[in-house]
Amino acid sequence: MTSTQWAALSIILLLVGVALGYLFAPTTTVTVTQTKTVGQAGQAGTTTVTVTKTISPEGKKIKAAFIYVGPIGDIGWTYAHHQAKEMVDKKYDWLETTHVESVAPADAAGVIEQLISQGYDVIFTTSFDFMDPTLEEAKKHPDKIFWHCAGYKRAPNMGTYFADFYQIYYLNGLMAGALSKTKKIGYVAAHLIPEVVRHINAFALGVKEVCADCKVYVREIGAWYDPTKARQAAESLISEGVDVLAFTEDSPAVVQVAQEHYQKGERVLAFGHYSPMEKFGKDVCVSGQLVHWEKIYDDILSKIYAGSYSTDNLEDVDYWWKLKEGSVELGCTFNQPINPKFVNELKSVKVQETVQLPNGTILENPDVYTLVMARLIQMGAIWTGSKWIYANDETFDPFTGPIYDNNGNLKVLPGQRIGHDELWSMQWWVENVVGPPLGG
Repeated sequence: MTSTQWAALSIILLLVGVALGYLFAPTTTVTVTQTKTVGQAGQAGTTTVTVTKTISPEGKKIKAAFIYVGPIGDIGWTYAHHQAKEMVDKKYDWLETTHVESVAPADAAGVIEQLISQGYDVIFTTSFDFMDPTLEEAKKHPDKIFWHCAGYKRAPNMGTYFADFYQIYYLNGLMAGALSKTKKIGYVAAHLIPEVVRHINAFALGVKEVCADCKVYVREIGAWYDPTKARQAAESLISEGVDVLAFTEDSPAVVQVAQEHYQKGERVLAFGHYSPMEKFGKDVCVSGQLVHWEKIYDDILSKIYAGSYSTDNLEDVDYWWKLKEGSVELGCTFNQPINPKFVNELKSVKVQETVQLPNGTILENPDVYTLVMARLIQMGAIWTGSKWIYANDETFDPFTGPIYDNNGNLKVLPGQRIGHDELWSMQWWVENVVGPPLGG
């Protein structure tokens, strides 16, 4: 084995030991993840801390309701939430769940009222657009527990949670920059809210690291789920010379468009989104981002059942789980970070930089495949070749300066790492993005 392979093996063995330690931890111990406000007046920021508590299960049955913004068959965001809900429901006999799909933001409050009248005491709302009505309903029903996905407003009986993809979008960007022949990479965006802007920028940072003169062209379609508009945007980008596509839209339309062009003899590649999409583009889907909402739902509901979470202690609870927590995964199908069809091509592209692994191993001018795997380790996720192992350590973050916006302004100082609040309010493009004007 080479020194690099020995180093990787040593990391894996170490992390297996850590994982076994967690596996055999006392069942009466739970870890509460909280976001606290820190800093002096005028310098507020947030930091995620963990608090370990010992609890005794109350033994009561929990009735939890999930409100979805899209249809459960969208193969994207809502599908992933629903699959996770079903997994947790089947796991616990003390849990009863229901769901309401395709709810417009204007109707959210009414749906919440209906669910409460039916006896549901835990409400999950799974869209940024549901934030304000969820908060208002939480204030009206202080005896119920509410959880809002993708937002930032909380109350004593309302927590927030999110499985963030920005690290994985960055990894996909590394691969996109290596695989593009035209140096034009397209992005189909549902809405340009800070979450989506953050993900596009992370993707573009990855692209730039491998291909300094590549550009990322953004098209906004104004809908979370609209396969027709997604298809039209993808075709428009391809007509302008784009040969690699990524997207935030809850159907496999963009991947299907790329596969159709491949079948006509045109090289157009794509990255999946939220759910396994390789089956829609087996010849073109390089990788993508996959979510494990079930890890977050399991953690939340178990702590409610145990009595650790209640109607008066959620105001500082904010799940922001990423690679190291195992809530997200690299790939366009589970347990396959990169489509094998593209591995050799990625190995043929070298990047002129030095990468240091957490154990001190130095990689000089790695190929893109090796760089992707190294960055995974640096961000707390190790792919062993057959399974994932996670570490509570992040020695690298894509949003580390210097970073310039697309107007030439220095937005992140050299060595500075953007924090939670800056990422969650992001409304500016990094320098290699060509997109609609933003508010920031």
